[in-house]
Amino acid sequence: MIAELGHFALALALAFALAQAAFGFAGASRGLADWMSASRVAAFMQFALIAVAFGALTYSYVTSDFSVKNVVENSNSLKPMIYKISGVWGNHEGSMVLWVLVLALFGSAVALFGRNLPPSLRSRVIAVQALIGIGFLLFILLTSNPFERVFPAPPDGRDLNPLLQDPGLAIHPPMLYVGYVGFSIAFSFAIAALIEGKVDAAWARWVRPWTLLAWSFLTGGIALGSWWAYYELGWGGWWYWDPVENASFMPWLVGTALLHSSIVVEKRDSLKSWTVLLAILTFSLSLIGTFLVRSGVLTSVHAFATDPDRGVFILGLLCIAIGGGLGLYAWRAPKMQGGGMFQPISREGSLLLNNLLLTTAAATVLLGTLYPLVLEGINGSKISVGPPYFNATFVPLMVPLIAALAVGPLLSWKRADLDGVLGRLKATAGATIVTFIIVIWTAGEKAVWGAFGIGIAVWLTGGVLTQLADRVGLGKRPLSEVGQRLIGLPRSAWGMTFAHFGLAIFIVGATAMSLWQEEEILVMQSGQTAKVGGYEVTFNGIQDKRGPNYVAMRGLFEAKRGKSTPFKLIAEKRRYVVGGQETTEAAIHNSWRGDLYIVIGNADEDAGQTVRLYFMPLVNWIWLGTLVMVLGGFISLSDRRLRIGAPARKSISGQRGAKTAPVE
Repeated sequence: MIAELGHFALALALAFALAQAAFGFAGASRGLADWMSASRVAAFMQFALIAVAFGALTYSYVTSDFSVKNVVENSNSLKPMIYKISGVWGNHEGSMVLWVLVLALFGSAVALFGRNLPPSLRSRVIAVQALIGIGFLLFILLTSNPFERVFPAPPDGRDLNPLLQDPGLAIHPPMLYVGYVGFSIAFSFAIAALIEGKVDAAWARWVRPWTLLAWSFLTGGIALGSWWAYYELGWGGWWYWDPVENASFMPWLVGTALLHSSIVVEKRDSLKSWTVLLAILTFSLSLIGTFLVRSGVLTSVHAFATDPDRGVFILGLLCIAIGGGLGLYAWRAPKMQGGGMFQPISREGSLLLNNLLLTTAAATVLLGTLYPLVLEGINGSKISVGPPYFNATFVPLMVPLIAALAVGPLLSWKRADLDGVLGRLKATAGATIVTFIIVIWTAGEKAVWGAFGIGIAVWLTGGVLTQLADRVGLGKRPLSEVGQRLIGLPRSAWGMTFAHFGLAIFIVGATAMSLWQEEEILVMQSGQTAKVGGYEVTFNGIQDKRGPNYVAMRGLFEAKRGKSTPFKLIAEKRRYVVGGQETTEAAIHNSWRGDLYIVIGNADEDAGQTVRLYFMPLVNWIWLGTLVMVLGGFISLSDRRLRIGAPARKSISGQRGAKTAPVE
């Protein structure tokens, strides 16, 4: 009965989504306040009904209702409760319910918190959001019903993929989805603004917080997925340019460009057309990622579905959404005037360069991801595009981007003195050169690339600190006044400082991890000692263990560094009793200088135990950097200026008519 209730709730949510779109568009075009209010109510009802459906599916998992096919295929009575719950979104059908739940949540959030929006714009945004929801609700109801029954009900289920039975994977998908789907709001704002004919500073002020929220969650979701792959898959890496990794990274790149571009629209009334296009492209790339994960066109540990029929349906949705958005943009974009003029050497120019490099980088990732699929579709050839391609094309684009990040915020709006700005960065340049020399002198093999990576991180850090010092008048004002100005800085300024500083931390970690990782693969007997990364690691034999739904072979190790106190580590190789799948659980010792990472392989009674030992230098700086970036995003989001008030809006034709005050 609960499953039928959930299915009915989804069908009813589709009806309310249709009403939300119809009343939203019609009310806005005719100026009918009652109809626009009805669209808001429909948005709340759609969210409530999808929440009921999601709750019904969760209840089926928690109670192990094996009369529901989705529960049979992805759960088991032996699973710990946390993995029963995470199993709700650990499969294609359940994850799509989460997808539309987040989509409806954002739509209802605009309906609830968009009180400072003109009613017609808010109504159109809600209506566009409803159109997206209609497509995906139809997709669920017609091709991916999560409440399908199975008769007779089996006594137990088949279990969830063991790789997904992990605390990190219980959090990663919801966080990633808030980011992924959250960009739909930027898309809806862009389409609504194109329909209305109004793209200005007020529009950018409204778009920024929604984009910033989605960007922050997507950054956190990507980082959490990378961390999970690092400690769970046992391969010792943090990024491998997997197609599904790329699927979330591409909208992050373009979404970052959108964030910076919206600042120019808000501050200088420029780059309107560019910003609207970025809003459309960001969500379009989210849809492309959804297609890649669920169409069956690729094989990945992250992929959900392999049903071509579902892929065709999503491809149709993708073509309608992207084609319709870009078609409307092509029709309306010529009417958008650029606003204020600026010189290439200016803050606007630096932000434009930033956006061009980010979008070009996203295009190279898209090409490397789709090219093997297109080539296979044309002539059946199977090729692999891996890290060598991405490193050769992506990294060179990031170098000038990061170099410009230190300079851009110091430039004046409209026209700037580049020589003067570079003069203020003399100390930063000196620190960068000294760092480069020290790394070259001490790092040994691959020192040049390492010095280059760490040097550019120092350059970025110096630029961030120089800008902060300029803002508070350090060296020009009394220290008491500097302290007051520091405390009084807008939160958006602090957010940018944290985000850029977090990027510098990330670069140091990624450089060290990529260039100076150490690895030893050997067969060890009990009592044997090996060395890696300055650690002495002793193998103390194998121990068997039984978990709630698995049996494990545990490798017992003791390690120490120099004369420090020895510490114990346990690496596991698990076999899940229901499905028979095996997973590897790495033993990891964390420290500020890097991780000692141990993985056990197959045992040989005569030769011993296969063991892989790694030393991962500064690997934790990767996730520390992304955590600081996410913190910066949420600090900016807390800025009061992003939550209330907005400048008056004017037509994209540039005519300065009557101003429209923000109203309920």
